[in-house]
Amino acid sequence: MSISEIPTTHSENTGNMKSAPEGKALFFLMIVAFLNTMGMTIVIPVEPFMTLKYLGNPNDLALVVSWLAVSYGICQIIAAPGLGLLSDRFGRRPILFFCLLGSAIGYLLFGLGGSLWLLFLGRIVDGLTGGNFSVLFGYIADISQPEERGKYFGMVGGASGLGFMVGPAVGGLLANISYSTPFLVATGVILLGIVWGYFFLPESLKQENRVKTIRLHDLNPLKQMGDVFRLAQLRWLLLASFFYAIPFAMLQSTLTILLKDSLGWNATQAGLVATTVGVIDILVQGVLVGKLLKLVGDIKLSIVALILIAGSYVLLGSVALIASPLLLICGVLLFAGSGGLVENALRGLTSRMVGADEQGRVSGASQSVSSLAMILGPLFGGVVYTQWGHFEAYASGACIIVLAIIAVVAAIPALRVMQSK
Repeated sequence: MSISEIPTTHSENTGNMKSAPEGKALFFLMIVAFLNTMGMTIVIPVEPFMTLKYLGNPNDLALVVSWLAVSYGICQIIAAPGLGLLSDRFGRRPILFFCLLGSAIGYLLFGLGGSLWLLFLGRIVDGLTGGNFSVLFGYIADISQPEERGKYFGMVGGASGLGFMVGPAVGGLLANISYSTPFLVATGVILLGIVWGYFFLPESLKQENRVKTIRLHDLNPLKQMGDVFRLAQLRWLLLASFFYAIPFAMLQSTLTILLKDSLGWNATQAGLVATTVGVIDILVQGVLVGKLLKLVGDIKLSIVALILIAGSYVLLGSVALIASPLLLICGVLLFAGSGGLVENALRGLTSRMVGADEQGRVSGASQSVSSLAMILGPLFGGVVYTQWGHFEAYASGACIIVLAIIAVVAAIPALRVMQSK
């Protein structure tokens, strides 16, 4: 199917009406999102301390942790578009299981450790199979009305936020046993999700909506991103997601190190910070997203939330100047409260721009854009953090968020045209 043949949002609404998702299917998607995010976030407060065991120079910690994130991002940008397209061809269910299994293997390798190269191998394997959330959201797009997707994205995002709340706390506590334990537990959690899904998850993508053939060059991530960027209505939204994801990726790779360097905190305390993010995230995504989307709409919500996120980076960076837990708490609350809003607003806008048979492709390409940010963000953040200063790294993140705001504003004319059809 060529780009020019992609159906419009209007044709999807009139020709392929969907009822609300079944309660069992939606509940399972929320469980999968919870287990998946719990598995991912168990390791967040521990990874820097695990890596430190294999470094000759502790001053290189921020750079090495950043390169671990970069290796994950490079592999994901290679694989994610292909996984999204494969889900368009063979269905969401088998590709989702494949992604989850890869994550489990990656965590196992990282947890076994023994050398720095095994840590990198674990991140590489996880990155090559790291398209699970794009497939998950493609599943939601299959079973829901376009105008309702933002709400259901928010519900699943709220379950993911619960995993984000539980995971770091568990990881921090398990680190008291050993730094390897959280990674081994994460492996078990992901495997549990696979078993659950095998028995309870039906396929969502109907045969008539599947891509009929896949050519080898269609799996080229650069080609897929190029194809999607040629869709004028998506271009600015993808750029907004890209500029949002760069400082977010930087924060993921440096926040625990910032807490260690500026406040002298350990893995357990860092886990509590990440848990706080999860608590706020689940409240926002599970309760507020649907109401706020109806009240102010996707566009306004995206812009306001991005402004708040920019302020949160400034507050978090200020901890490097003033070693105050109060500054940290304010920054974390602001970041967690606004992050869930913008993610679901942008995701909902993007999914409404294409037809049912292109959701996997666009989700995969969107994840590749985020993966590109996962390469550039940690690398940029690690260099700025070690060479320029800790505050400067987070202040630069706020400046990049301004670019995301500009991109959303630039997308408004195309969004209004699509919404009027």
